[in-house]
This record gives sequence, structure tokens and C-alpha cells, in this order.
Amino acid sequence: MMDTASSPLSLQSQKTSFQDLPEASPKPYKKGFVATLMGGASTNPSFKEDNYFVSLLRSSEKKALQELKEKLKASFEDSPSDASMWGIPLLGGDDKADVILLKFLRARDFRVGDALHMLVKCLAWRKEFGADTILEEDLGFKELEGVIAYMQGYDKEGHPVCYNAYGMFKDKEMYERVFGDEEKLKKFLRWRVQVLERGIKVLHFKPGGVNSLIQVTDLKDMPKRELRVASNQILSLFQDNYPEMVARKIFINVPWYFSMLYSMFSPFLTQRTKSKFVISKEGNAAETLYKFIRPEDIPVQYGGLKRPSDLPNGPPKPASEFTIKGGEKVNIQIEGIEAGATITWDIVVGGWDLEYSAEFVPNAEGSYIIAVEKPRKMGASEEAIHNSFTSKESGKMVLSVDNTASRRKKVAAYRYVVRKSSTI
Repeated sequence: MMDTASSPLSLQSQKTSFQDLPEASPKPYKKGFVATLMGGASTNPSFKEDNYFVSLLRSSEKKALQELKEKLKASFEDSPSDASMWGIPLLGGDDKADVILLKFLRARDFRVGDALHMLVKCLAWRKEFGADTILEEDLGFKELEGVIAYMQGYDKEGHPVCYNAYGMFKDKEMYERVFGDEEKLKKFLRWRVQVLERGIKVLHFKPGGVNSLIQVTDLKDMPKRELRVASNQILSLFQDNYPEMVARKIFINVPWYFSMLYSMFSPFLTQRTKSKFVISKEGNAAETLYKFIRPEDIPVQYGGLKRPSDLPNGPPKPASEFTIKGGEKVNIQIEGIEAGATITWDIVVGGWDLEYSAEFVPNAEGSYIIAVEKPRKMGASEEAIHNSFTSKESGKMVLSVDNTASRRKKVAAYRYVVRKSSTI
């Protein structure tokens, strides 16, 4: 009979002297190019999402919302059904319509005339572009799915997460294949809108709900000059037609020159805009992403446990997070493993650059410790370990990560499942 067992677990830390320390428990589960990338969105983890409860708006904002409704109704008096977005009638007078209207008002600082102009143009664009039916189209970019731009998982607050990584386009052949002429560029832009629409489809559009996305942009190897035209067009489309859809923009693997240019642009950005930015230099991707996203939802290439082969249906087994200080060795002990049981585990340390090993320690005196994975140095860019072991006798599994050669504190995560033997 097969079942999942939650074995007793302890997590032990050791300094370089290997003196015993108190147990460390895992955390509980709970236009230039730079301007282009940043447009439309400082390290501010406490960013609060906008309020969409009409009762909590200031009187001037309530007045602007009512005025926008009246002007929109007058503009679509002959064709009210055309005033619809994401399947939500904007003249219906319900909470969902209010959420959308407030997004356009906030994008224009509650200037009703400007918000109406933006909204009417957006509705016309969606009709001409065919945005409402774009999810049904096969645009033929299978090689880019899950690599260049893709929706994957949610952050800790329930926002869908969109990952963007354009490093693949440093390959000139790939660049020409996708952006070689104007028609190819138009097709790519259409595909990029399709990716965004997938994320918007799962938004709640209701007060107190999840009404925006998180964007994670990987700047590693991004060919900034070659992508300037495409970036400008993507930005223009998103700014004009998807206002206030991004709750936070996280930039990872940021090169030194990007950080320098950001410091130059920063004084000219509003505090509201800056509050949406998180800038993370190269090598700090996992440390940054763990602040906002659960490890099991972070792709393995960024120090998480999420693999493309993971089943899309049902949440993955939650991971436990912990930190490894500089000069410290951590032993994760998974106890209570019965004879014949199989234990499967995932473990990762952000920016590894340390030694990892795994061994099985039998309970019986006189039995030999089994080196399941011999000590080996893990490179900085190595992905999560995934392994299994079937025990012939009862005992415990010990996963060790040795950071004694480093002074740097690192974030880490692991998860495991124990399946009892099917033999009675």
C-alpha cells in the first residue's frame, strides 16, 4: 500500500567549529532601454495594492468615478455592449466594472477626461486587435513557451506571476527568426499580448481580490540594443491598454550598469512608481524572489523547486524554507523512515557555491551509514537536487549543506515525501 508520510524532522546547524547550536527550524508555510523596461510599473517589499472599495475612496475620487461612468455611457449610448472588457460590461454598474474603471482613472491621476480618452482608445484597440479571442489562437511560438515570457504560479499574496527572460535573443539566428522583419515582430507582439491575457484571465476584478500581476524580468544576457524596438512597442501596448495591471516589477540578474542608470532615473520617478520596483543584482535572484514567492512556485533556474515537468493540476507539496549563515553547516534530518519505504526529496540553496551530501543512517546499532550522495561542490548556477532512496531497514535521511567556506548568508528550501512499501 502506498501512502505519503510526514516523518519527524529536525534541522541542525553547525558553525565552522562544529559546536552544537540550538535547532534552526524551517520557516513556516504561510526613452532609453532602462526607462523602457521600467515604464508602466526600489526595493519595497511592503508595497500595498490599490484599494478598489468605492466606500473607501476619497470624495473627489468617488466623484471622478461617477463622472467617468456618465461620460462613458454617453459615449456608448448607441452601442452599450461595445463597452465591455474581459467579459465585464463596463456600464453594468457592478463592482467588477468599478475595478476596471478605477484602473484607468488611477493611470491618469483621476483626470476624468484623460481617463475616458484612454479607455475609449483601449476599447477600440481591443476590438481591432482581437484581444478578446486571442487566447484561442495558435501563434506558433512553441519554442518560446516557458522560456521567453510565461505565466507560472502565484506570489505569496495570490498574484499571478509573469516571467520574462530575453537572453535567448543574444543568438543572432534566433533573433532573426523572431524579429527579422516587421511581420515577424507583429506576430511576436501578438504572442506577448496573449501571454499577458492568460494572466489577466485569472484575476478576480473585485474589491479585496487579486486584481493585478507580478512581473519578474531576468536581465541576464539580454541584448539591449537589438531589443530596443520590440521593448518600446511592448511597453507602448501595455501602458496604453493594460493600466495598473502590474502590482510589482522584480528585476533579477541586474548588471552593474543597469543599477547605475536606475539610480540616475530614480529621482524623476514618482514614489508610487518606484514602490513597485525591486532591483536585484546578479547572483541574488533566489534571495530576492523568496521574499515574494514560495520556493515551490519559483522556476529551478532561479533557485526554486518548480520544474517544467511538474504536473499543472494541483498544488505541489509545500517546501520548507531556511537560511544558511556564512561559516555554517546545516544538517536536515528526516526521521521515522521505515524499512522498505522510499523517500523522495528536493533541495536547493540560492547561489549554491557550497558542499552538499546525503546519507542514510540506520537505527540498528552496528549497521553501516549509507552514502546516498557523496559530498560534492555545488556550482553557483546549479539547479535543485531531486533524488529518491529506498531503505532496506528503518532509519533517517540526513541532507547536509556545508557553507563553512563562505561568509555569505544564503536562502534555501527543501521538501520531501515518504512512501511506505507496497509489500505487506
